[in-house]
Formats: sequence, C-alpha cells, structure tokens
Amino acid sequence: MSIEQNKGLARRSIEDVWGKGSLDAIDELYATDFVWHWALPGMAPDREGYKQCVTMNFAAFADVQCTLEDMVGEGDKVVGRWTWRATHKGEYMGIAPTGKQVTLTGINIMRIVGGKVVEEWGEMDNLGMMQQLGVVPPSG
Repeated sequence: MSIEQNKGLARRSIEDVWGKGSLDAIDELYATDFVWHWALPGMAPDREGYKQCVTMNFAAFADVQCTLEDMVGEGDKVVGRWTWRATHKGEYMGIAPTGKQVTLTGINIMRIVGGKVVEEWGEMDNLGMMQQLGVVPPSG
C-alpha cells in the first residue's frame, strides 16, 4: 500500500474507532495478530484487549469528539496526533461519574502491513485527564 493509503487507514482508525467507538472498524482495520504496545494495565496487548479498552471508554464517556490534528507517514508507519473530548458519564477505571468534560491529547504510531494495522504504540496525557476529573490535584 502507498503512504497515502496507509494514512487513510490510520485516519479511519482514529475517527471510527476513537471517534465513534466502532468495534467493527477494529475487525476491519486491525490484523488478527495485532500487537498493542501501549495496552492499559490488565488488558491484553492484542486486538481483543484493544476492543476492551474502546468499550470501556465509550461506556464511561459520552459526547465523544475525536479530532485528528496532524498526520505524518513514512514507509510502513503512520503517526497521528489527536485530541479527544468527552463528558464523563459512567464509571471509568474505578472513578465514579463526575459529569465533567475532559480533553485528552495523544499521539499514535501505527505500523501498517497489507492494509491492516499490525502494531501500535502511543502516548497520551492521562495525568491531565485525571486532573480534569478531579482525581489528581492540578500541577503547580
């Protein structure tokens, strides 16, 4: 696949999976032997663990908006920088619903082979989100 095709697939992942909570998109876009290098504690670092994480997030947060801010592709890798906004309406990792709106930023690196995401790495501002939820005091 071309870099532009890989970028299109990565865009769909960010928009459909993290913007809409589509588990079907995971089945379509992610390889069966997908490796999730930044799996959350207690979640398998595979496609099923990834689905579990998406399900958990969409059960806990409503009014989700995921915006792809930047995207760069080279070789078989695509990097996406995104902003995720939502309202905390359900329990999230033991945190009771707060009704607060949160903004989470992050970066994903996807390796794409044969039209499927085979590996993914990422970083996101979990501390900032916990501060917005009131679980961790603000810095300063």
